[in-house]
Amino acid sequence: MAEVFISGSIESADGFGDNQLSIRWQISHGGGWKVMNGESEGQTQTDCPSIFEQAYLSHPLDLHLSTNTIQGWPKILIQVWHHDNYGRQEIAGYGSLVLPSSSGSYQLKCGCWRPKGSWREEMMQKFVGGGMQLSNLSILENPQLREKITSISTGSVNFDLNIITKNFQKFGIIS
Repeated sequence: MAEVFISGSIESADGFGDNQLSIRWQISHGGGWKVMNGESEGQTQTDCPSIFEQAYLSHPLDLHLSTNTIQGWPKILIQVWHHDNYGRQEIAGYGSLVLPSSSGSYQLKCGCWRPKGSWREEMMQKFVGGGMQLSNLSILENPQLREKITSISTGSVNFDLNIITKNFQKFGIIS
């Protein structure tokens, strides 16, 4: 089987208007892929700095995947959550990042967005909290569904990743 090794970290998040953030993440992949070792989903701690504009997370990622096809190449789906001073959590953004398909060290930035509500819903979110959320994360994987959602750009999440591919040519997956 061909293999992909992913190691690195979710480094930081910025541009969300507030820095009290945590990130829920999961690796999504096609049916020909199998997780051999490591966690394929998780959540970072909440960073609550008093002076920085950026939320520093440094959450480790370490995963070993095997495959017999290049279809369904892995991607990271993320949800950025904001934590306010009253203990409430609300979605600050969604994003997806296709992992690089060649070996190397990468510093990647994943742009995030959130669904835009009506004028009334946006005002309620600003003053009361809450807001529109996706009912199903499969929307992050399907461009046809994603393009139907009116959204607002929110911020970005920074990744520092190392990718190692093994046996792709041997099994004829990449020529």
